[in-house]
Amino acid sequence: MVLINMTRGETPASAGLAPRHVSFSLLQTGMEMFGVASTLIGECQPFGIKGQQLVHSMAQLDVDALSIWHDRRFTDNLASRETGIIFFGGGWLEEDVFIAALQAAERGYDVRLLSDLIATRVDADRSLALDRMALHGILATTVRQMLLEWAVCLHDPLLTQKVQKLLS
Repeated sequence: MVLINMTRGETPASAGLAPRHVSFSLLQTGMEMFGVASTLIGECQPFGIKGQQLVHSMAQLDVDALSIWHDRRFTDNLASRETGIIFFGGGWLEEDVFIAALQAAERGYDVRLLSDLIATRVDADRSLALDRMALHGILATTVRQMLLEWAVCLHDPLLTQKVQKLLS
C-alpha cells in the first residue's frame, strides 16, 4: 500500500468532511486486520485523530512522489517484502499517483488504485487518467472491495465474517 500526498488540498475545515475520510477509516481497520505494510509519501499529516493514528503506524518517506522509484529505501522496502501487488491512493491522480502507478506497472508490479482514496487536481481529468492507466493494466477498486476480496482470497471464514461486519 502506497499513499501519496494524502492530504494535498485538505484544510482543517475540510478534514473529516470528504467521503474519502470514511474510506481512510476503513483502511486503518483493514490494515490492522490483515497486517498489510504501508508507505506514506509526501503530504500525509491528516487533521483528524483517526488519521493521525494511521499515519504513525505507517512508514513515511520524505521523497518527491515523482522520484519514488529512484529512492533505494522505497524500492528496497518493496523487494524485502517480496511485493507483487501495490495499491495506490492519494493526490493528485492525474499527476503524482499517475506517474508512480505507471512506473510500478513498468517494473512488473500488479497495480491497483483505491479510487475512494484518490483526489484529483482537475476533476475533468479523472476519467482520462483512469482510462490511460487501464491501458497499462492498472485497475481501480475501492477500500471496501479490496478488503472483501482479501478476506475471500484467504479462504478464512472468520476473517470474511469480520470484514462483512465491518462493511455493513
